[in-house]
Amino acid sequence: MDILLKYFADFTPAQIDQFRALEALYKDWNEKINVISRKDIDSLYLKHVLHSLSIAAILEFKDGADVIDIGTGGGFPGIPLAIFFPNVRFHLVDSIAKKLKVVAGVAESVGLTNVTTQHTRAEEIKDRKFDFAVSRAVAPLKDLWKWASPLVRKGSDMELRNGLVCLKGGDLAQEISESGVRARIAPIDEIFAEEYFKEKYLLHVTR
Repeated sequence: MDILLKYFADFTPAQIDQFRALEALYKDWNEKINVISRKDIDSLYLKHVLHSLSIAAILEFKDGADVIDIGTGGGFPGIPLAIFFPNVRFHLVDSIAKKLKVVAGVAESVGLTNVTTQHTRAEEIKDRKFDFAVSRAVAPLKDLWKWASPLVRKGSDMELRNGLVCLKGGDLAQEISESGVRARIAPIDEIFAEEYFKEKYLLHVTR
């Protein structure tokens, strides 16, 4: 938890309580349904929560915005972002139902009223639009953009234009080239100084 307070100083007491509760909740759920690797569960705040909040460090979602988390897994980046932005609606989607059971359980336990879940694939969602799609290490950028593009509204009244914001790692040159899109790249180790974030990046793609 201390690693979050190192970089974010303006949490409300309620947000601090919600973030603090995540460790015990995820450890408990992980015993029943494995959504976080055993070696990572003790580094939950660094490797999952803070990593997710790198999106909040570069993008201020406006109140009332709609965000879809594609392939949310155990709820990352969606759950930490929903705590950070209590007035933004987050729709967390995954093709594996048991993972969403964890997500819904955690969201309910910490009192998140701005989170909904859906057991589906992003490409199967019709007649819904969002301001942003977010994702963490789910699929190649080419596929992510193919799924996200039809779901994202055009234009924006936010600091960044509507689009896809995804968390990626490693050498991305070939992946970006094969995607055929122009991506703005932000190295996360320039946001958070921890060694863990070296060669980890935020990519922003707009319509």
